[in-house]
Amino acid sequence: MTMVAEFYILGIRPTIPIQLSVYTMILGAVIAASNDLAFSLEGYVLVLLNDLFTASNGVFMKQKLETAELGKNGLMFYNSFFMLVPGVIVAWLTGDIDRAVNYNQWGDVLFISQFLISCVMGFVLTYSIILCTMFNSALTTTVIGCLKNILVTYLGMLIGGDYIFSLVNFAGINVSVVGSLLYTYVTFRRQAPPSARPLVLV
Repeated sequence: MTMVAEFYILGIRPTIPIQLSVYTMILGAVIAASNDLAFSLEGYVLVLLNDLFTASNGVFMKQKLETAELGKNGLMFYNSFFMLVPGVIVAWLTGDIDRAVNYNQWGDVLFISQFLISCVMGFVLTYSIILCTMFNSALTTTVIGCLKNILVTYLGMLIGGDYIFSLVNFAGINVSVVGSLLYTYVTFRRQAPPSARPLVLV
């Protein structure tokens, strides 16, 4: 979705190796989903909606970062500011505000410190996503977002207890991981820097 959106909105045509790596990731996802023993239509619909919104966010973020109107700090501020009202409304409708107000651990120093660290890390994550998109592409940011979950994915198979093993599903996940690693190699490979000329003292 991000690659297609970059083509139509930003006019970016990816190279053949990048396209092949993305198609490998998609193929792996299709293989994994073809034999998903825990299939849930609602779950797949929600994941695809998440993919659509993530792709849109990344591409339009890149578009705004390329203009001199906002910059990374302005973009981060307005992105957070405009989500404040919808976030509060959703929290109110779901009852999260009441649960937060009535939470009985607000006086616990350990909880407060961990809560504040969580807030700081949320800021760091958002800022990192914006920086990654600014210096790379929306597609690269999306793929890196998948790569950071590789360890969590494999550990979740062993620790979580909710993964239903299937050879086809497992093979598909691995194909998708190979596609992610291939994309990383193709995107970030650099020519070796020319060796520095020796300094000759006369």
